[in-house]
Amino acid sequence: MKEYKMRRGEHLEDRIPDMEATVEEYFGPITGTEEYKGSDLYVIGKPDNPVFERIVVGAVEYSGKKDKLGVDFVEQDPSELGPDELEAAGDAVSAKNEFLLEATARDAKSRRDSLKRSVEDDPDHDV
Repeated sequence: MKEYKMRRGEHLEDRIPDMEATVEEYFGPITGTEEYKGSDLYVIGKPDNPVFERIVVGAVEYSGKKDKLGVDFVEQDPSELGPDELEAAGDAVSAKNEFLLEATARDAKSRRDSLKRSVEDDPDHDV
């Protein structure tokens, strides 16, 4: 599970007021929920795009801190994809990046840089 924080001064609920509808719009019907760190996240058991096997997404709430976006994209092994599914792979990457951009207001490069900084700041990280 990856967690993404919002830009300074922004909140997840302001960017995506209806998480359930937004998730269904991007990935398909929600088939259930899953608990993660005390928050219920949406599960898409059969995503619209065949490249995804399963998606778990939602707001991870922290007491006294801003919510973060929690996502877990389970994708098929690229070596096992057929020709039709390979075409869908580009759409899968686009859907994932567009959703994350809408939710966090950060593009892929900004999200990578933020994740690198969080690993560098982690006191348990061995260098």
